[in-house]
Amino acid sequence: MIIRPLRADDKNQWQALYDGYHRFYDRPDLPQDFFDTVFARLMAVDPQDFHALVAESDGDLLGLTHYVFHPHMWFPEGVCYLQDLFTADRTRGKGVGRALIEGVYAEADKAGRPRVYWLTQEHNYAGRMLYDRVGVKSPFIRYNRPL
Repeated sequence: MIIRPLRADDKNQWQALYDGYHRFYDRPDLPQDFFDTVFARLMAVDPQDFHALVAESDGDLLGLTHYVFHPHMWFPEGVCYLQDLFTADRTRGKGVGRALIEGVYAEADKAGRPRVYWLTQEHNYAGRMLYDRVGVKSPFIRYNRPL
């Protein structure tokens, strides 16, 4: 397995994984233009926008992660937000998620922004078991504006 940046020829496999990610979080049946727009943003390689890494084995994408660097008032160098992390069902528990997180850690270190954070839902117990091993749980509670 290798961790590498997303490429243009990954679109179909990436979309299947990203669709699985959204279904996991109860966002099924997203329109094709949603996926096209997100993929185009990732392919634009805008330093101010999201970046993507994938886990690949013999041409098969096993998982994905999307992350973005952004300014932070407390840390002048900025921070890295790992927004999306997803692995194919068949690869769960085989180190793919850990390798993707470590890939983001490496990219953040290269960018001089070693602080990496992410969010997950409380009920994501399998993910949280991994996160407890590769990160430190924050004491913060998130609130959202009601829409």
